[in-house]
Amino acid sequence: MTESGVRAILALEDGTAFEGRSFGATGEALGEVVFNTSLTGYQEVLTDPSYAGQIVTMTYPHIGNYGVNWDDVESTRPQAAGFVVREISTVASSWRASGELHRYLAEAGVVGISEIDTRALTRHIRTHGAMRGIVSTSGDDVDALVGRARGSKSMIGADLVREVTCREGYRVGAQSGPATVFRVVAYDFGLKRNIIRMLAASGCDVTVVPATTPAAGALALDPDGVFLSNGPGDPEACTYAVEAARVLMRERPTFGICLGHQILGLAAGGRTFKLKFGHRGGNHPVLNRATGRVEITAQNHGFAVDPALFEDPQYVLTHENLNDGTVEGFRHRDLPVFSVQFHPEASPGPHDSHYLFREFRDLMAARRARESAVAGA
Repeated sequence: MTESGVRAILALEDGTAFEGRSFGATGEALGEVVFNTSLTGYQEVLTDPSYAGQIVTMTYPHIGNYGVNWDDVESTRPQAAGFVVREISTVASSWRASGELHRYLAEAGVVGISEIDTRALTRHIRTHGAMRGIVSTSGDDVDALVGRARGSKSMIGADLVREVTCREGYRVGAQSGPATVFRVVAYDFGLKRNIIRMLAASGCDVTVVPATTPAAGALALDPDGVFLSNGPGDPEACTYAVEAARVLMRERPTFGICLGHQILGLAAGGRTFKLKFGHRGGNHPVLNRATGRVEITAQNHGFAVDPALFEDPQYVLTHENLNDGTVEGFRHRDLPVFSVQFHPEASPGPHDSHYLFREFRDLMAARRARESAVAGA
């Protein structure tokens, strides 16, 4: 790696290719090429485990200007397979910076490419859909690169959760604030750190468990509620998670975000499908059907819950994407179960949907009150 970069090529499986300059690590990176419309927050994006197996294109043209630091990471390391930007800044100008982005990616082994027309690339993906691609600094035979992209793993059917989940469980205690503390089991399908922070700030004592934990293992911890996290890949490939959620949603208040939302949709008897190019960024409008208000949301997903789920009267659509009408949230009509496709914890993104963590707390409080009433009867 050099600061000025060497020649690099981004090749897509349909034969489209872009030539630019490398930054970060040298070598090759394979993955699904997607785009994110956030104006800031590139470090949070890169370290979000939901981006495992993907080459992320930032639509904002100037990236890296405020460097990197250890406070804004969403996991222990960059998770994206590769990174695509219009212009990379090798100078970090922020009092919070502890280093430069290009050096951070080089140390993590993440291949980046700059000085390509990211607007043209984004328009291509919007027109033709997200597709497999390769970023290479070591090969200049475009046909050969296209062939390697075509031979790489498809996102459909990919269980990437097993690659990013924690190997052992761990606990994060509730922060000072709410007097009543609730015990929460959080399934780590690719759990972002800010979700844990938001749960802890809501008065939750959180025990994080690996994605393959059976329902009986979670219930043995006697939680007040269960949280199902975000994560990468195809939700229909995570059969172990669906099986656990099918039991847990009948036993405890359950809250799902992103992949956790999709897992709940499958556990409810629904289906999921792959979006043409997905929703990724911090500026997506969503209608809250209960309040009639529009919330600006942070999003990162390539799959969605099929609205045919609501043919079952037990399930109610609560949130709707105003760009394409896709399902952004649902709840059970009677059980304390709800989920959203977007990211209420943001990081990066707006804070319009922070109230959902309070709603989860309220559901756990109501369950505890019912149990106390039964015990005292």
